[in-house]
Amino acid sequence: MSREAWRPRWWPAYLAVGCLWCLHWLPLPALRGLGWLLGRLLYALGRERRRVALTNLGLCFPALGEAERAALARRHFVAFARAFLDRTLGWWASPARLRRLIRLSGAEHLTDRAGRPVILLAPHFVGLDAGGTMMTLTTPLVSVYSNQKNPIFDRVLLEGRLRFNRPILMSRLDGLRKAVRAMKAGYPFYYLPDMDFGPKESIFVPFFGVPAATITGVSRLARLTGACVVPCITRQVASGYEVELLPAWDNYPGASVEADTEVMNRFIESQVLTMPEQYFWVHKRFKTRPAGEPRYYQ
Repeated sequence: MSREAWRPRWWPAYLAVGCLWCLHWLPLPALRGLGWLLGRLLYALGRERRRVALTNLGLCFPALGEAERAALARRHFVAFARAFLDRTLGWWASPARLRRLIRLSGAEHLTDRAGRPVILLAPHFVGLDAGGTMMTLTTPLVSVYSNQKNPIFDRVLLEGRLRFNRPILMSRLDGLRKAVRAMKAGYPFYYLPDMDFGPKESIFVPFFGVPAATITGVSRLARLTGACVVPCITRQVASGYEVELLPAWDNYPGASVEADTEVMNRFIESQVLTMPEQYFWVHKRFKTRPAGEPRYYQ
């Protein structure tokens, strides 16, 4: 470890990581109880993220009353906090325990009968890290990794994601070339394309009726590599997580990149409606706006 990492200012991070490491020994009900407390605390004290979540819910579910949106936001913060604490299991729990807590169905869809590369479309539900852990337990894969500002947390996250089957992790700044090479070598691509990454390489596509800057990578990758798109949906449940691989999309890619991206957003909408409290509402999904439109997050 570098001398920089041992600077005194990083000791709070070491202490935090030590506390998180201790948590992974707890039984799941105890960990979930702590997650409930943390989630309610974050909702009460996290003014900025609470405002973002309520704004998103107001845009996507205008028929809900204010009290209903607030109740849904509280449930989201609890699910979010529980998923954060559950990450300690992915980082340090044994493979046997992880397989008991994270259950995979639809594994037959992981391999395409025609031999095409596979894009695992993983929308931003709170359980996406658990889904990623299960997929790396199951097969080598390629995915995108965002560097953390704190080097201690960055190392913990990176090592946690590299525990099983030596996945290939690339920076978002690397572009898609590295992913294409890995996919052609047989690595499924665990892809999370449903966040606002700014105007570059994005188009505005409705998400719950609101124009949302959406990257077109799924369509472009499918066209470039001939890959099939297999949805990978992770649900947080009382006993852990359920990861479901759905059949590959038919007739995809379609007529245009724009049409393909709309198909993706409509599919994600359908999944959000099955577990609305688990979608990533604390993200500023509508931060980038079309020219002349007002901003939602002031």
